[in-house]
Amino acid sequence: MTAQAVGEHEAVVEGHVRRLAHEEEPLLRYHLLRLDPEGRRHRFNGVGRNVFIRSHAARCFKDGTVVIAYLEDGVVRGAAELHAPDQSPEQLPEIAFSVEARLRHRGVGSLLFARILLEARGRRYKKLRVTTGTDNEAMRKLALKFGAKLSYKRGEVDGVIDIKRLTLPDATGKAFDMQAELARMTIDVNRAFWTNVMKLSGLKPAQDPSRQPRS
Repeated sequence: MTAQAVGEHEAVVEGHVRRLAHEEEPLLRYHLLRLDPEGRRHRFNGVGRNVFIRSHAARCFKDGTVVIAYLEDGVVRGAAELHAPDQSPEQLPEIAFSVEARLRHRGVGSLLFARILLEARGRRYKKLRVTTGTDNEAMRKLALKFGAKLSYKRGEVDGVIDIKRLTLPDATGKAFDMQAELARMTIDVNRAFWTNVMKLSGLKPAQDPSRQPRS
């Protein structure tokens, strides 16, 4: 699926978001190895040696972990991992994210988060666990955006997301459920994509009546 997202700094990124197949393990491995020191620290809580990363990538495709990737020109630039409940001390499925430096704060994390939630719901998971360091402000904000309840202990942030029905505050402070928000995101992604296609073709896209100023 072609994806286009507008992040918190209004930058636009284009690429594809899809699940990686078993034989595509090298794509995840090379992505993780490309992470800068900050990215490695945030993803692996300080453990970022190459040998560990290679082992982690291989293990993901052996233990049933679901890997959703953001790709540009066939190269993975961001990834979301959904780990099975039996791999977590609390017996909760756990999610983890990584985005390469040049694409951070540009909406990739939100795209991956939304897609991994859909994967979790498809497996009938009721709750998800997400952990990060206390210095990873971007991940904390992203987790809160998708309804995580966070707790802080020993330099780590631990979050639990109830995915049966998420209620998130929008810009006006009102609440909406995850299903409605994901539907809205899909519509916005499609609108942005086809608008760009029409512009490149020299056509003028029709203005959405709902976005026209009212007199």
